[in-house]
Amino acid sequence: MTVGTQMQQAIANCQSVLASLNSFSLETQDQNAKQMFKNLAQQQQTILDNLNSRLQFIQAEEPQYRE
Repeated sequence: MTVGTQMQQAIANCQSVLASLNSFSLETQDQNAKQMFKNLAQQQQTILDNLNSRLQFIQAEEPQYRE
């Protein structure tokens, strides 16, 4: 398994977590929990953005990691 493939899997997992956090935020009636899930979703989005940037860098600098 290449680094690029591993990064893509990490990104997919990160997207899944982000979707879950957003869903939890919408489903809960507890305002404190809602805010917590929104904050966690924002942090997760930052992580996702960083992973996507890293994948682009890897693909640009290391063509052998492309799918």
